[in-house]
Amino acid sequence: MAIVDAEAPFIAAATDTALAGVSDFRGRLVYRSTSGGWRSALFVIVVEVASTFAYFGLSANLITYMTGPLEHSNAAAASAVNVWSGTASLMPLLGAFVADSWLGRYRSIILGCILYVMGYGMITIVSTLPALHLSPHDDNGLPSMLVAFFYASLYIIAIARGIDKPCGVAFAADQFDPDHPRERVARSSLFNWWYFSIAIGMAAAIAMISYIQENVGWGIGFGMLCAIMFCSFFVFLLGSPTYRIYAPTPGNESPFTRLGSGLVALAKSSSFPFGAREDDLREEEDGAAVTRSEEARTVLRLLLIWAACLAYGVVFAQIMTFFNKQGRTLDRRIFGGLVLPPAALQTFTPVSILVSVPLYDRVLVPALHRMTGNPTGLTLLQRVGTGMAVSLAAVCVAALVEGRRLETAREHGLVDDAGATVPMSWVWLVPQYVMVGVADVFAMIGMQEFFYDQMPSELRSLGLALYYSVIGMGGFISGGLISLIDSITTGYGGDSWFADNLNHAHLDYFYWLLAAISAAELALFIRLASSYAYRNKIVT
Repeated sequence: MAIVDAEAPFIAAATDTALAGVSDFRGRLVYRSTSGGWRSALFVIVVEVASTFAYFGLSANLITYMTGPLEHSNAAAASAVNVWSGTASLMPLLGAFVADSWLGRYRSIILGCILYVMGYGMITIVSTLPALHLSPHDDNGLPSMLVAFFYASLYIIAIARGIDKPCGVAFAADQFDPDHPRERVARSSLFNWWYFSIAIGMAAAIAMISYIQENVGWGIGFGMLCAIMFCSFFVFLLGSPTYRIYAPTPGNESPFTRLGSGLVALAKSSSFPFGAREDDLREEEDGAAVTRSEEARTVLRLLLIWAACLAYGVVFAQIMTFFNKQGRTLDRRIFGGLVLPPAALQTFTPVSILVSVPLYDRVLVPALHRMTGNPTGLTLLQRVGTGMAVSLAAVCVAALVEGRRLETAREHGLVDDAGATVPMSWVWLVPQYVMVGVADVFAMIGMQEFFYDQMPSELRSLGLALYYSVIGMGGFISGGLISLIDSITTGYGGDSWFADNLNHAHLDYFYWLLAAISAAELALFIRLASSYAYRNKIVT
């Protein structure tokens, strides 16, 4: 024991005992007084806020880069951004599998950081090449090496995000012992500060990086993201001696393998997921098979709720694409001659989150508690449904504003001038950005807690991956819908709904279509939520 103590990263107090089932990054014993807690969690928070800053610094203005230096059409750029962001949001499914089955959270975060630095470094190189001023296709009509290199860098970043995101908050939470009273309280506080910090990173990135990209240079803007990720990676490594690491246990099943065996057991029982024939089968099955089949049945119920949330992800995808393009056509002057980059308007979404979270927690929840008797004010599904309703209202507002913008362009004879500034203030777009942020406070936080709380404990990493994948699938659906509508509306010789000259386009029609889809899914969600039976006795 003396040898082990001598190898410990810090000298533990004489009365301090080694924590069971936990080691440091070299596999040595760790002690409560010299490991974990806020001192360790803050190192993780730094890298996660930096990764959020970098991601939104890239994604917020990506459509402008694609329609500018890369010369993509509006429809092609919007579809590409949606598919890329969708991939980045679906990758946590793969990342959770890799972390739970093989690498563990600590090494997964390290791998994610390496890929982040590589991806942002590559996109910095692309944006500084003189060839950026050439067409994105060579003389043979094949994609140029420039575009291939650009997309490779984007998808390396998407893979990095998928590896990192399902591990970041979980690894930070690992630094607190849930069986220790004081650390359990601190762990609960971590989640509140985590979301608050992420919102700050989003707001800072959108406001700062978009301005630098358009007014100083794309290469400098992307280079800053690479530098920030490199520095945060270094900070994360500095915290390594203090981390508490729960390594995957050899032979343990991953959540996905466990779910697969549960689905097999469920199929063998020939029982419909929502039926009640299992009573006759319990004598024929062993206890493990029954448990797995019940877990699978629970996941199938949750998948129905997940499917009813996808329209929310489709609306969310428009923030980085068509909301941005709308803003570019408006008068964005502030303080005299200063002109806001259109991507900077996205700042209103995280700012509204920062304002809404304390209002929800300190004002709305107590008021609803007095009305409903529920300690949390709303049940989890009521909270998600409220967010979906606000999202529906946001896209309706966006359609009305776009209709007003088109009318103003016609009144001033600007329909055929693609580069003209429509005499209409950027302030018109603020409500739709703010409403999306408010919807996030209800829907996104509600979904995160719902899929974590209602998923069987052995499958909770899958639950968090489902939460991320709502936005991912929404991006894919949006990209496919845009491509389909673009081909249909241009197939008869008319202008596309997404024409490069937005004064000829019909984004208002597209927004009304999204409103109809959102309304239909909200009705389905309400029907499913009204009959959903919570796993916990205390409904939250």
